[in-house]
Amino acid sequence: MARWTTGVAGQAIGRHFLAVFPNVDGAAFASMLARDETRAAAPRAPEEGLAEVEIRLGRGCGQTARLLSLLCFSFSGGDWGLCHALLFYDPDEIDGFHRGFALTIRRLQAVQLEKHRLQKKFERTSNHLLQSEKLAGIGQLAAGVAHEINNPIGYVFSNLRTLAGYMQDLLKITDAVDTANSLEELRQLKQTLEYSYIRRDVEALIDESEEGIGRVKKIITALKDFSHIDEETFRRVDLHRGIETTLNVANNEIKYKAKVVKEYGVLPEVECNASQINQVVMNLLVNAAQSISGFGTITIRTGHEDLWVWLEVEDTGRGMDASTVKKIFDPFFTTKPLGQGTGLGLSLSYSIVQKHQGHIEVVSQPGEGARFRVWLPVIHTELTDL
Repeated sequence: MARWTTGVAGQAIGRHFLAVFPNVDGAAFASMLARDETRAAAPRAPEEGLAEVEIRLGRGCGQTARLLSLLCFSFSGGDWGLCHALLFYDPDEIDGFHRGFALTIRRLQAVQLEKHRLQKKFERTSNHLLQSEKLAGIGQLAAGVAHEINNPIGYVFSNLRTLAGYMQDLLKITDAVDTANSLEELRQLKQTLEYSYIRRDVEALIDESEEGIGRVKKIITALKDFSHIDEETFRRVDLHRGIETTLNVANNEIKYKAKVVKEYGVLPEVECNASQINQVVMNLLVNAAQSISGFGTITIRTGHEDLWVWLEVEDTGRGMDASTVKKIFDPFFTTKPLGQGTGLGLSLSYSIVQKHQGHIEVVSQPGEGARFRVWLPVIHTELTDL
């Protein structure tokens, strides 16, 4: 194999390529770099009809070698910033090898671009499934949420009707101030209309109505916090608030099946997509409630270890054997009767947690319930392709 020298005096490392090789066609060199940057750092071979970059190197004994550019690709150079790598070939020595090599690179590039296209398509499909599952989950809970809202609205409406009747009696007493013949007659009217009882009951009705409206407001706020369908940003959030929000939304689904026990630790704010993590908690809570026969207990715990936080949902339900545990995150796998589940809840939860660079641990035995622990990094770091 031939040995070549640059013929440049002094250290070439760290100097600009055109400073080391001033005879290179600068326009062709700039064009190659520009084409490379538009390819998002993907390895590329020179296209047909485009000028190649030529350099000449010393071969010893006064001879020179003419080298042509074969391949250009970008990479991160750390403190150096964006760097470009150029590969050259000697057309006099390897005769046609470079053509096969360039063809191989083109094929690898095509595979890489197809992989990138399929990955983007998968991400879009996954996002659509996530939103569909979220909407399906909210739809499944809609009847329960409607009941949760209808109950306080019902007694607020009843209280308003009662208050309307009381108002009529109070107006009679007020009007009697101008028409009564004596104070004793006015006192008699107040006693007949049970003024003392009305006064006490009005205060109770107003307090009860305020409590009911407060419950409705709480449910609506929880739905608003839970939804955020189009939210894609990662921001620092309070996980405990997200858990409470989800519990409020799923309350009707849970309260008839289990008592909820909370064992919260001290957590820092976590950088995450709050809406998506709420969806994970929702799926775990609903699955836990549906796994319980009769009435049981759902325990929610949280904790913090170094750069990680965790939350877990444990139930006293049917539990699962080892073979089922291995399949629960598979798309469309479900242990529920036909028509009662999509089989996507846990699969999408797993994808969400992976997107957050976390993981899920599952511990379960038949007849002994199940425990799902979700680990999340406190700080989310964007992953980049190398």
